[in-house]
Amino acid sequence: MSRNLLYAICGVFGVAVVVLGYMVYEDRQKAKGVEIKIDDSGISIQGN
Repeated sequence: MSRNLLYAICGVFGVAVVVLGYMVYEDRQKAKGVEIKIDDSGISIQGN
């Protein structure tokens, strides 16, 4: 296996780890609780 291919594989793996870490971070930052919407179709209540 050439050295350039090994660097490419490591780079792809590193990007994947960063993207997955960011997705987990964003998921944990979502507000927890109850969301109440009042619009033309009525009232809707969602629990997070």
